[in-house]
Amino acid sequence: MNEAKNQARTELSSQYAPADVESRRYEKWVSDGRFSASDDSDKPAYTIVIPPPNVTGSLHLGHAQDHTIIDALTRRARMRGFEALWMPGMDHAGIATQNVVERQLAAEGLSRHDLGREAFVAKVWEWKSEYGGKISGQMRRLGDAVDWDRERFTMDEGLSSAVQTIFKKLYDDDLIYRAERIINWCPRCMTALSDIEVEHSDDDGELVSIRYDDGDDSIVVATTRAETMLGDTAVAVHPDDDRYRHLIGREVTLPLTGRRIPVIADAHVDPEFGTGAVKVTPAHDPNDFEIGRRHDLAAPLIMDERGAITAHGPFQGMDRFEARPAIVAALRAEGRIVAEKRPYVHAVGHCERCKTTVEPRLSKQWFVKVGPLAEAAGDAVRSGEVRIHPPEQEKRYFSWVDNLLDWCISRQLWWGHRIPIWYGPDGEMVCVGPGETAPEGYTQDPDVLDTWFSSALWPFSTLGWPEKTPALDKFYPNTVLSTGYDIIFFWVVRMMMFGIYATDKAPFSDVFLHGLIRDEHGKKMSKSAGNGVDPIDLMDEYGSDALRFFLARGSTPGGDIVINNEWIAASRNFCNKLWNATRFALMSGATVDGPLPTELSTIDRWMLSRLSATIREVDEQFEKFEFAKATEALYHFAWDDVCDWYLELSKPVLAAGGAPADATRRVLGHVLDNLLRLLHPITPFVTEELWLALTGGEERGESIMVAPWPTVGETDAAAEETVGRLQHLVTEIRRFRSDQGLKPGQRVETRLVGLDSVGLAAYEPLIRAVARLEHPGDGFTASATLAVSDSLTAELDTSGTIDVAAERARLTKALAEANKELSTCTAKLGNDAFLAKAPEPVVAKIRGRKDAAESDIARLTERLAALGQTAA
Repeated sequence: MNEAKNQARTELSSQYAPADVESRRYEKWVSDGRFSASDDSDKPAYTIVIPPPNVTGSLHLGHAQDHTIIDALTRRARMRGFEALWMPGMDHAGIATQNVVERQLAAEGLSRHDLGREAFVAKVWEWKSEYGGKISGQMRRLGDAVDWDRERFTMDEGLSSAVQTIFKKLYDDDLIYRAERIINWCPRCMTALSDIEVEHSDDDGELVSIRYDDGDDSIVVATTRAETMLGDTAVAVHPDDDRYRHLIGREVTLPLTGRRIPVIADAHVDPEFGTGAVKVTPAHDPNDFEIGRRHDLAAPLIMDERGAITAHGPFQGMDRFEARPAIVAALRAEGRIVAEKRPYVHAVGHCERCKTTVEPRLSKQWFVKVGPLAEAAGDAVRSGEVRIHPPEQEKRYFSWVDNLLDWCISRQLWWGHRIPIWYGPDGEMVCVGPGETAPEGYTQDPDVLDTWFSSALWPFSTLGWPEKTPALDKFYPNTVLSTGYDIIFFWVVRMMMFGIYATDKAPFSDVFLHGLIRDEHGKKMSKSAGNGVDPIDLMDEYGSDALRFFLARGSTPGGDIVINNEWIAASRNFCNKLWNATRFALMSGATVDGPLPTELSTIDRWMLSRLSATIREVDEQFEKFEFAKATEALYHFAWDDVCDWYLELSKPVLAAGGAPADATRRVLGHVLDNLLRLLHPITPFVTEELWLALTGGEERGESIMVAPWPTVGETDAAAEETVGRLQHLVTEIRRFRSDQGLKPGQRVETRLVGLDSVGLAAYEPLIRAVARLEHPGDGFTASATLAVSDSLTAELDTSGTIDVAAERARLTKALAEANKELSTCTAKLGNDAFLAKAPEPVVAKIRGRKDAAESDIARLTERLAALGQTAA
């Protein structure tokens, strides 16, 4: 063993302290360039982009889960020989960032209008420079292996050029247009919102029924938004509704205004709903807007951008929610209210950012014509070019791409990518691309683009598109996209649409959609709900590896994770177990030098077989994005096979010395070397520290990050069968000892009968060592007999130590279960209908179960009888 290894091993502390390891290891990785990817590499590319977090905030547990998954994929790909690139960056988050800076200005008694557009945008850039680095620090704490030299921001120069390029391309291809449409308007943020930026909830409101006109001309409509009646320009009924056929084409008087409006027939109206008549307010309802277009109705706006009433009359200047009860009161005073229902629960849209009730509003906005783009995005999945994991999420994907409405992309903000449209003095309009300038005297459109417009370009704009860069050539299309299923439309669908449109290639081959983080009550975790947990707090308490291991162990495709501190603590215990196991191996002389010996014991061969099976299982589960199953397999291999069994079975061998001990030391080193590599993508810090100690690689400038990924070796069925029998025997003895309240270290004189019948005679010294069994001495008398099987028993002298009542209770319970099993099997075998239909292998299996139950009953009855004699 060389001096470097000895030195490394003496530096391994007696217990794992994450705080002493994590920062040191991360900075070393960065300084050594371990995360950097080369455009010129001959290795095959493996690319993942970070779902860019908003520059306004900090990483929450959902981010931590996503980053753990992506980091695990990236690290494993690098170890498997890929040129792995994990692209980092952040999103400018238009509305959210502008709101943050505006609140800061408000605290100083200022608004953005006091500063003016140019000064306000400069102020936002200052804020980004000062506060935008918090996320980077959290990513380092988590262990993110991102290529920091390539970090991008959606508002940097290169990405801004990409935005301008694709806007002009879409515009020139008639896929971007400007039109008056009903959009979602936030009176607080003072901007349009896309449909998916609106959160719907069932709120208490009121439903009032209003009578328009009198006598034979009267007609009743119901509404939850009485204030919008000021903008009514018609009442609509179904053309086949006999109740109102006489009114179609006539006019009725709109209450409170005196205006005459027509009664029109439109098939959109449901005659079975309510009174069968609906008020039509084209400027403040999307369905009414379409009716208005079909019937050439006027569409007057009756409230301004802040939700205040603008219609002339006594309600002018009132906020919409002040005007509502005032208008109802006025209608009631005129005898126009036919019915009122309170509370009336109905769906209400709220701004995702500020929770203000959204107002449908007629507005001139910019839209993307999504039809052909969405069709291509759907075809890419249907053809298999892009695979969605889990496949059940395809329904969610197609429900969006097959039913998309045109995308409103303009926002009435100052922070963001400004729309590159310029207007001439006589109404001329020109779209300006990168490097182009508008004619003199033209003014630019004041609006900016929806944040998701630039995010949709992320997989290729971050690599230099529209330029044909080496990075784009090497790393596009991306390999995998990993993100939560909740933003499948916000981001996934839009990247698919723009990626295929801009490059003729889908932006990634595989889409992994994981679940969400929920609290112990099953509620989605968020700051607004007050149930959010800062991942930094958990990393401070348990360590980054423990948090990552917990998140990976809970990550099933499409499944949610319930936060559980006990599970995170268990993950910390796992890291400690791994640390202690490696320390033991080092102190025992485990080595990674030289080939594996050709002469190996059955125990050593069993351990290597279990390692091969685990490598195969982990590989299979990683390829299916089954991180929970892969992590679970590693947990049980490390904790059960390696620590609980192999180390314990190895101690007597190591203590005895000689060639068998040398072989075991080499096998132990080999197994831990491979185990640490398998665990590295999930728990990078502790595995790096332990692997370098085990291999002595610190002095040679090595890192587990670039160590080859383990390969599957041969399995040994014979060794696994033999050790399986040994484990069963030892487990039964340990369970018996525990039931009797014997201390774990207490040695008990025991006679083992029948070891040769199950092929375990040669392992008697090992069995006695790990089960704490002494050879029978002179005058040995068995006070208890454990029948492991028909031919194998352990006779123990537990006189003075056995809890007779506990053992009797245990045997009685086991006997009851055996009798129940016998009864079940007997009933099935006595059922002629079952025997006639059941396949012979099924019937044979039940016969076997019946025989086993009968044998257990006989054995347990005998043991209970013997116990009774002992007790007497």
